[in-house]
Amino acid sequence: MSLPESRKRKLADLMLLSLEKSADGYLRIQDFTYHHYRYKYGIPNLKRSAFSMALKRLRENGLVEFVDDQELLIRLTAKGKDRAVVLNLLWEGNLKWDGKWRIVIFDVPEKRRAARDLLRIKLKEWGFIKWQQSVWVTKKNCTEVLRNYIRQVGIEDWILVIESDNIGR
Repeated sequence: MSLPESRKRKLADLMLLSLEKSADGYLRIQDFTYHHYRYKYGIPNLKRSAFSMALKRLRENGLVEFVDDQELLIRLTAKGKDRAVVLNLLWEGNLKWDGKWRIVIFDVPEKRRAARDLLRIKLKEWGFIKWQQSVWVTKKNCTEVLRNYIRQVGIEDWILVIESDNIGR
């Protein structure tokens, strides 16, 4: 009997989030399979076949890669890191609103146009609403995830991320 599609996706998502949260970016497969309950989004009764299939899907989709076949170490690829950012935002977005708005204000120079355009695309994907061309807002508690993404892209000098519970005219 196979897992329903939603559970299959949750296991793969759990693996991506675990990799994203690991300190050095690597995950020893044995550690995950034996101690998965330690992770924030643990799944009870983790079956070896379900785990193997989830890992296979992640590899086929280019989200993870093996670092060491002997030690069974895997790490996120660039595509996997991007997916993990989206997952973090989606998981956080399902929580009750804490009353704070997250505001992103940016003025990325023309020489970094590609990064600026990518940021706009990502903000839209993540559920931000455009107030002005370079001002976007959301209710999702995603400040740390967003700041990490901005740091990874290397555009932190031109972006301001604000959390506020007092917005009005």
